[in-house]
Amino acid sequence: MTTGSDLLGRYAGAMVQVFGTPQLVLASGQGCWVTDVDGRRYLDLLSGIAVNALGHGHPALVQAVAKQAESAIHVSNFFTSEPAIALAERILAISAAPAGSGVFFANSGTEATEAAIKLSRRTGRTRIVALEGSFHGRTTGALALTHKAAYREPFEPLIPEVVFVPPNDADALQAAVDDTTAALFVEPIQGEAGVRELTADYLRLARRLTTAHGALLVVDEIQTGIGRTGDWFAHQASGIVPDAMTLAKGLGGGVPVGALVTFGPEATALLTAGQHGTTFGGNPLACAAGLAVLDTIERDRLLEHVRRVGALLDGVHVAGVAGTRGRGLLRAVELDGIPSSAVMAAAREAGFIVNAVTPTALRLAPPLVISEEELQGFLDALPAILDAARTAAGAAS
Repeated sequence: MTTGSDLLGRYAGAMVQVFGTPQLVLASGQGCWVTDVDGRRYLDLLSGIAVNALGHGHPALVQAVAKQAESAIHVSNFFTSEPAIALAERILAISAAPAGSGVFFANSGTEATEAAIKLSRRTGRTRIVALEGSFHGRTTGALALTHKAAYREPFEPLIPEVVFVPPNDADALQAAVDDTTAALFVEPIQGEAGVRELTADYLRLARRLTTAHGALLVVDEIQTGIGRTGDWFAHQASGIVPDAMTLAKGLGGGVPVGALVTFGPEATALLTAGQHGTTFGGNPLACAAGLAVLDTIERDRLLEHVRRVGALLDGVHVAGVAGTRGRGLLRAVELDGIPSSAVMAAAREAGFIVNAVTPTALRLAPPLVISEEELQGFLDALPAILDAARTAAGAAS
């Protein structure tokens, strides 16, 4: 019998080591649970980093992908398909996009960001404002907008004229956005920074400033979109309408798909025929998966479900927890004196998958279908997990 240890040895000999050693070798999943190759079962509280919106093995997604695979998986960008058109229409509908809006399909979040950067260049300007703590992707254009120095510095020089300002600092934003600005990129909730939310007032200021100076407002909903926060898109709670929005992660429910959405005819007209493209973007298989995800969220009233279940995480009163933040089912648990890496390891040993997103915080982004009982099971186990992590951290120090 092949064990997880055997497979990790093969991994080390065959894969480029950009991810280090994986924590587990997973074999299967059902609902909110995954099983590794050694037969251990875990409650998945990360859902592939906010990707598996419907969990694992959801019948609607499985059936949609299987049915589409029987007819056409790929048709190239010389042609189109009904699933691609239908998914674009649905995205425009749920985003309340005005007439003249459009969708460009890519394969990932970073590719959606690249498309947004090219869109901004079509304004005739080149200066971009982004936020400290931002994460927009790993390709070199998106990386230039990603704040963490450890990600950027090994690959510099990147595209120039990117300015970073502190999030939720109105004065800094007003000073940075001017008549030379091509675009302002924002995440309504900064996931990689530790689930840090922009205020509604700040987002509304961002909208006013970019409008006044003729710059594009690009909202990155790659992690926060598709119901993750209890709204279709996190920025909708602030009442703003951006010029462009980037999507990926939950859109395909696990099948790779990304999108750039342009709002209104002026932004949509910036990219014209031949100025951008992709071989796999908008392929019928990925778009059929996206339709199944959106249909299921709507049919099963998962936006309301996310708000209700997510409320369990509004306040976690456990020794070792300093507080929680976030919205819906994108949350951070801020720890009090216990390293997040130790807590992540202890949680995994106890049968829960969580993410040490910063040295002091855990990120929780479970499938949107998680039940109150499943999430409560984690909360009930949390005191013992924290005790085990505290002991392990003390022994290692």
